[in-house]
Amino acid sequence: MASLMTNAAAMTALQTLSSTNKSLEEVQNRISTGYRVATAEDNAAYWSIATTMRSDNLALSAVEDALGLGAATMDTMYTAMESTVDIVDQIKSKLVAASEPGVDRAKIQKEIGALQDNLRSIADSAVFNNENWLSVDSSDASYNATKEVVASFSRNSGVITIEKIKVDITETELYDDADQSGILDKAQANGNAVATIDISALTDSAADLTTLQGMVTDVDDALAEITDAATALGAAKSRVEMQRDFVSSLTDALDRGVGQLVDADMNEESTRLQALQVQQQLGIQALSIANSSSQNILSLFK
Repeated sequence: MASLMTNAAAMTALQTLSSTNKSLEEVQNRISTGYRVATAEDNAAYWSIATTMRSDNLALSAVEDALGLGAATMDTMYTAMESTVDIVDQIKSKLVAASEPGVDRAKIQKEIGALQDNLRSIADSAVFNNENWLSVDSSDASYNATKEVVASFSRNSGVITIEKIKVDITETELYDDADQSGILDKAQANGNAVATIDISALTDSAADLTTLQGMVTDVDDALAEITDAATALGAAKSRVEMQRDFVSSLTDALDRGVGQLVDADMNEESTRLQALQVQQQLGIQALSIANSSSQNILSLFK
């Protein structure tokens, strides 16, 4: 039936064209943003998951930065500790040389004194980000014997956990100005501290040679403690670096996971775009044909 009041064909064509335009707008939005799920209205569940994961990823980036800072701090301390080992070795060799009867121990003491000053300088200058784990003052109000490096951030069943790598700096302290309990300023088994050893007044008497032997033993004991401290720092530094690599890989994995949830497949979207553009053109053509049918009714009255 031909009707002037109701054009069913035009209504159908218009509905089809509107649907095509809506789909075309959706595809164009995905192509322009790069996201299949850009807002909660696209897919509320996926959007919620992606938003939470992105937030956690930002926290992991902060953890990675903290690990980098911790690794740099430990590297500074470890480098200073290595230099300390070398200098204490030299002091030990000077003391062994001073055991030879007839040597001028006052001159050797000058060399030892210079090395002792160098040890203190190294310990005092081992500072990174206002942190010094080798030269401390345990009586200071801000002193804390346990240093912490943020190591991880995790979420399990909605519960957030932040784990830390802890370092006990009482094992690494070379000097403690409060109570002289550092490795270099404390008295060892024979009552000698590496930082204060003085052989200038020693003679070739049996008692003095025994005292000198005790100094060699004490320096060797201190050297063993320094080696243990360097080992502890090296192990902690290695752990921090491994954790940093893991966090970096985990961050990449989370990025990939978010991408799989919300990223648009550009190959698929480009194919859909071309198909919808053709459908749009056909819809416009169909609507034009449907509208022209009303004009055909005029020919019936000629």
